[in-house]
Amino acid sequence: YDDVANDQRKVVYQQRDELMETENIAETIGNLRYDVVNAVISTYIPQGSLEEQWDTTGLSEALMENFGLDAPVQQWLDEDDSLHEETLRQRILDELTAIYDDKERQAGPEQMRRIEKEVMLFTLDSHWKEHLAAMDYLRQGIHLRGYAQKNPKQEYKREAFEMFSAMLDAIKMEVVQILCRLQLQAPPGIPENLPDPGAFEFRHEAFDGFGDGAAPADDQAVQPEEKKPFVRPDRKVGRNDPCPCGSGKKYKHCHGKLN
Repeated sequence: YDDVANDQRKVVYQQRDELMETENIAETIGNLRYDVVNAVISTYIPQGSLEEQWDTTGLSEALMENFGLDAPVQQWLDEDDSLHEETLRQRILDELTAIYDDKERQAGPEQMRRIEKEVMLFTLDSHWKEHLAAMDYLRQGIHLRGYAQKNPKQEYKREAFEMFSAMLDAIKMEVVQILCRLQLQAPPGIPENLPDPGAFEFRHEAFDGFGDGAAPADDQAVQPEEKKPFVRPDRKVGRNDPCPCGSGKKYKHCHGKLN
């Protein structure tokens, strides 16, 4: 049981160390946004499906709920006969990217990179803590599987892997949701036509902390977090090494895909 938890810890710690070492994770955020948005679209427009099978109303609602994007998908289709599955996906991604780029222009590239990194670290840390509690609960009850003629250790390993994969998917989704729904507000007194990028603060109803610290008060601008040295507790997993989670895949094709 301990081996499973330790292997997962190695993956998470390496992900966190890589985030700490990287100043600019804009490319990572862009890749996450692409994967997450396409996954949401596929829920309502399955790949290779006919247009008659599409749930365009459900898709529009999901895009607004998850990313704050007002996308009248059915209206787009009615007005543009050239739209098909792939071009529709691209239009949705382009709309989200344009809105995100506008936020970056408001905040400034340096401020946006810091926000992205803080959100990523906070989300990773909070989900990892929840996962550890869930793993402890699973371990406490796994021996009951023996009564159902199942191998408790194998069941634990299988469910732990599924929980870990679900955790990483949840991290990706939450990071993209927070950043897409991010609202940048200039403090009172700064003319709208002369914004001070360094004075922006950001808010999100589901985001209440930064790393190990507390969230800034509403009337305070976000201050840069003091950089602290970190120590990698284990040997770094190579991109082509087997993933420590035990899936048998290479790290870069398994849980290394988060970065």
